[in-house]
Amino acid sequence: MDELRRIDLNLLLTLHALLAERHVTRAALRLHKSQPAISHALAQLRAHFDDPLLVRRDGRMALTPRAQALVDPLGEALGTLNGLLREEQFDPAAARRRFRLTLSDYSARIILPPLVRYVRRHAPGIDLAVSQASRDAMLAQLVDGEVDIALGIFPDRPETVHVQDLFQEEFISLADKATLPAKGGLGLEEFLERPHVKLALRPDSYDEIEKALGALGLQRHIAVALPHWSAAVELIAGTDLILTAASRTTGAMQPHKALRRFKPPFALPSFSYQQAWHVRRQDDPGHRWLREAVLACSQPRG
Repeated sequence: MDELRRIDLNLLLTLHALLAERHVTRAALRLHKSQPAISHALAQLRAHFDDPLLVRRDGRMALTPRAQALVDPLGEALGTLNGLLREEQFDPAAARRRFRLTLSDYSARIILPPLVRYVRRHAPGIDLAVSQASRDAMLAQLVDGEVDIALGIFPDRPETVHVQDLFQEEFISLADKATLPAKGGLGLEEFLERPHVKLALRPDSYDEIEKALGALGLQRHIAVALPHWSAAVELIAGTDLILTAASRTTGAMQPHKALRRFKPPFALPSFSYQQAWHVRRQDDPGHRWLREAVLACSQPRG
């Protein structure tokens, strides 16, 4: 405990904000303090750790190796301390809190509507702030404490990020039925001869479909790449385009009489759609309540 006696614990809160924001003014805004106060605290922290912690590189502030090494253990330590001091009971009806979620257009259509209705019914004092990001950016935001929960597919993640499976999904293909045989779908050769619609935040991303084709030494021609799940189905009717996507993507859309779903003509494994959070949030009663709400609202409905 000797080291704890040598430092004001409030400085650790300031350090956490500085490591997350990498900017004195933004850290001051985050902590509702003045910029001079944060600058003074940074000087104290530099003296304590005998390290500059934040240095200017290429016109912006960056963490030193010593500061980078502090990010995860400091976040976990503060989360543990906060858990010790927090009221263990959580009353959603009386709670006043804001949670930050990051999710795709897919989640926004499938999970967000029932979740919002659930929160408004059971916890009207809870606000939800929703953003969208790539898979890698979601994980980085969880680690940095910028979001509370991420919804997506996370096969590769840091050890400090926990996940829970929400439901199993599978891929289906969709095309204008006028361009398909009278029954069934397409063979692999015909499938690859056709142009395709790709759903991705980054057009050049290497997703599960590209990985499966790549394992066979094959690739498809991407005629349209876009990040908007809700718009993708609308592009198919009246064209020769094929969309291959998660089955619930098209199941939630309004029926399209001109379109037909069919099984892709190559092996595409099913996958678990998940919610992810940082270990520092694990024992937070309010966060636990929200995770349970997300799980309940993500179950397929008949």
